[in-house]
Amino acid sequence: MRRLDLGKLVRRVKDLQDQGTPLTLLAVCPNSDAVLEAAIEVAARTATPMLFATTLNQVDRDSGYTGWTPKEYVARIQELAQQHGCDSPLYPCLDHGGPWLKDAHAKASLSLDEAMGEVKKSLSTCLDAGYDLLHIDPTVDRTLAKGELLDVGIVAKRTVELIEHAEYERMRLGLSTVAYEVGTEEVAGGLANLESFERFVWLLRQALAERNLMEAWPIFIVGKVGTDLHTTLFDPEVAATLRSLVAPYDSLIKGHYTDWVDNPEAYPRSGMGGANVGPEFTAVEAESLRVLCEYETALARNGSITPSLFCESLTVAVVESERWRKWLQPGEPEEFEKLAGRRRQ
Repeated sequence: MRRLDLGKLVRRVKDLQDQGTPLTLLAVCPNSDAVLEAAIEVAARTATPMLFATTLNQVDRDSGYTGWTPKEYVARIQELAQQHGCDSPLYPCLDHGGPWLKDAHAKASLSLDEAMGEVKKSLSTCLDAGYDLLHIDPTVDRTLAKGELLDVGIVAKRTVELIEHAEYERMRLGLSTVAYEVGTEEVAGGLANLESFERFVWLLRQALAERNLMEAWPIFIVGKVGTDLHTTLFDPEVAATLRSLVAPYDSLIKGHYTDWVDNPEAYPRSGMGGANVGPEFTAVEAESLRVLCEYETALARNGSITPSLFCESLTVAVVESERWRKWLQPGEPEEFEKLAGRRRQ
């Protein structure tokens, strides 16, 4: 597996886009070992670079729900790359590194100082494990009243605080440069409209310059480009506008929620630098497992096998975890059994 500085790769992508070559980097969210392996196999077959964006819920010091610590996660990427003969650059990345974005921190009602402290520890661990990119995302504030937006100035201040910590740790560990991604497409972060987005970028540049941290200027800035958890139509005009705002700073726009998008071909055409895909791949895996369970049930009817009841056990585990509650929409029942069939899947 080759290693190519991610910042240099993104700048190369930007240059190619400027020359008229439509190109967008894919960031796969490795929600499971199967998704991770499938992505690496695709990277090997196509000889293309691949980013892997994992949240602190998935991979962290406590192993997350994948069972990997950051070091184990990076080691697994290397192991699978060797297994599939992948010589393409593969980049382990942190997705949504910020206070209260880890479910356990929100559930424990950590204070701001406690939540920031936990994130800083995780950033240090990610750096030590060999991550290539850190998404710094302090756009959630559990101390605010419901519906109250977090001021963009505070978002920029906390972003710089976390970047400053990461840079201190990087130098302490004697590591080469690491790439950064900032911002969010979430309305709660206050960056969803163009005016707030521009103000955030301006404030971030001012603060990083004051602290002599311009070397840590982010290669990706997340933009709200039409898609979210419940919409799938990408807006190329908005994307092109956002790109024009950050391109003079050698940054590119990254889109989250690229799952099930209706017009994926518009991403490279509008100059998007990167696109995250996660739940869609997990849904494919879950559907494949459901089909296998149906085959198993059919075989069990004639006595060929004893059914494993895998899908039933999986459902029980999901319900008992209560992680599904954070995805409830307004007006939906609080009882899992009362949700519409499609939503339970």
